[in-house]
Amino acid sequence: MSNPSLLILPGDGIGPEVMAEVRKIISWFGDKRGLEFDVSEDLVGGAAYDAHGTPLTDETMEKAQEVDAVLLGAVGGPKYDNLDFSVKPERGLLRLRKEMDLYSNLRPAQCFDALADFSSLKKDIVAGLDIMIIRELTSGIYFGEPRGIIKEGNERVGINTQRYTESEIARVARSAFELARKRGNKVCSMEKANVMESGILWRDVVQEVHDAEYPDVELSHMYADAGAMQLVRAPKQFDVIVTDNLFGDLLSDAAAMLTGSLGMLPSASLGAPMANGRPKALYEPVHGSAPDIAGQAKANPCACILSFAMALRYSFDQGEEATRLEKAVEAVLADGVRTADLMQADGVDPATTSQMGDAVIAKLDASL
Repeated sequence: MSNPSLLILPGDGIGPEVMAEVRKIISWFGDKRGLEFDVSEDLVGGAAYDAHGTPLTDETMEKAQEVDAVLLGAVGGPKYDNLDFSVKPERGLLRLRKEMDLYSNLRPAQCFDALADFSSLKKDIVAGLDIMIIRELTSGIYFGEPRGIIKEGNERVGINTQRYTESEIARVARSAFELARKRGNKVCSMEKANVMESGILWRDVVQEVHDAEYPDVELSHMYADAGAMQLVRAPKQFDVIVTDNLFGDLLSDAAAMLTGSLGMLPSASLGAPMANGRPKALYEPVHGSAPDIAGQAKANPCACILSFAMALRYSFDQGEEATRLEKAVEAVLADGVRTADLMQADGVDPATTSQMGDAVIAKLDASL
């Protein structure tokens, strides 16, 4: 049996720094747990543009289609702000999502006990928070046609089209129901059926899939704006939230801040199963490239580390090892080890990026 394959795309800004810590952890699992991966590395985003004049080469895209999972760091930075829209770093990431057909984006919002005081909300509201937002990722207003900026008379008009088919809604709904069965068995579907025809179709199709295939899962519906309000009012009422591309983008970022730091949040983007049964998959931290701290050893690697934990769980059927890694991160935080983004007390030196990674490895060693 060949080893599972993993394509690493560190990207821009702090991407290479946080990915270096993940590489150490991948090596640990090979050395200490016998989990060997065939790891390759390539360029994406600004780094790819600098080298090749495009944010993602056809050759890299082909590699991404062939491996069992892709792990990406971050893309973008101010040096690329004036590039044509078609070659901006973010287009590389969007191409990966679209051509791999990664329609189901999983973004957990989990508040570790040691970080409950970092949330802008009261501790009792967020302590123990563990919700999952599933965002449809390959359709909706970010991809719909027609789109563009046109001239009407004497002024410019920006056009984006919100478009969903029944099958696109049904498949992401199934992702949500399947995941809910492994968690709290509750799904809340969010849209704007009160003002958008696409929202009416979304609500109808989610309900139809539920009634026909998942009647055992508790299903509720909520307008997306009301959902945003409830996320900051009483977030622990939710288990799994499923929503479209635009609302998922907004709601998952709002939920991220409930946990206190974007530097702690991973994500997974999953598609249809390949011939070997594994889903097409891309894993990435929620945070951006943070160019203001790039190269300064200040970046928090935990979101990228936890993204690899999601890969262990969802791509490689290593749920116990994923839990081992997640508990190691939690134990490091409980010990008070903090990168600069998690510091509260004055006079305490923050951990560097590599020190945070080494602390996680020490906890992994202690778990054996």
